Amino acid sequence: MYIMCCVLTGDESRQRVKFTDERVCKSHLLNCCPHDILSGTRMDLGECSKIHDLALRADYEISSKERDLFFELDAVDHLESFIADCDRRTELAKKRLAETQEEISAEVAAKAEKVHALNEEIGKLLAKAEQLGAEGNVDEAQTVLHEVERVRTKKKDAEEEYRNSMPASSFQQQKLRVCEVCSAYLGLHDNDRRLADHFGGKLHLGFIQIREKLELLKKTVQDKQERRNQERLKRREEREREERMKKRSRSRDRDQERRRRRSRSASREKRRSHSRSKERDRRRRHRSRSRSRSRHSREHSHKSSRDRDRERESKRSSSERRSDGLNGRTESRRHDDREAGEI
Repeated sequence: MYIMCCVLTGDESRQRVKFTDERVCKSHLLNCCPHDILSGTRMDLGECSKIHDLALRADYEISSKERDLFFELDAVDHLESFIADCDRRTELAKKRLAETQEEISAEVAAKAEKVHALNEEIGKLLAKAEQLGAEGNVDEAQTVLHEVERVRTKKKDAEEEYRNSMPASSFQQQKLRVCEVCSAYLGLHDNDRRLADHFGGKLHLGFIQIREKLELLKKTVQDKQERRNQERLKRREEREREERMKKRSRSRDRDQERRRRRSRSASREKRRSHSRSKERDRRRRHRSRSRSRSRHSREHSHKSSRDRDRERESKRSSSERRSDGLNGRTESRRHDDREAGEI
């Protein structure tokens, strides 16, 4: 649940906004807005054009633990634009110094640059020692001060080399350089207090904080993008694996269906074959019975014919015998009649 807050921006009336609103400064939510960091320095940028509110920042910090909002992208764009503008001012300052200061040889310029580098190292060490002392780390602060003394010795030798490489009148002139971090001017002959004030000052440390925060945000964005790409790749691989499994499953289903079809087809063919075989057997038995009946019929017919012939022959023989008997009896009666007549 988002925390709501009331803000007053310019002539607008008080409005209730969420930290996701486009009017809210995403750099402020990530605690790296240059308007906050450089406030009160000679490069104070004034009030940010977007909404700054600590309640919104607290709301963002709670929500960012649950999901990635990628506000780092907005902050990176903001800080990159700001640093690019500062770097342009640094280059312009260097160009102006080159036009106004006396030109020196490359060898002398290298020696002067060495003195500047040692000045920067001393200033950073002094600023660190002061910070450690303020935090109560006295022993560590003393160790850093001993390191300062060692660098001072090296600086003294470097200044001697630089002095001997050019006329005394030219050496007395203040040689300036532009700080690569905050675009401020540094003198070759600045004392330790001036160096400590610069390198331990809010302006210089603020620019260091902004530059370090920018690099950290870039790394965070890169890590999140790589993680998101890996998650996308993983999801794509999972989808592809699921697709392959589905294809295999469909292929298995098709194979099983083909096997079932072949099995059903084989079963039907087997039944048809069995049916045809039974039909052939039935027909064979029918033909066999038909032939048997035909043969029996022929035999019966032949037997009947023979019987009829024998019966006719018998009847004929009987008729003939009866006829012969009758003829014999007739002849006998005739013979008797003739004998009687003769008598």
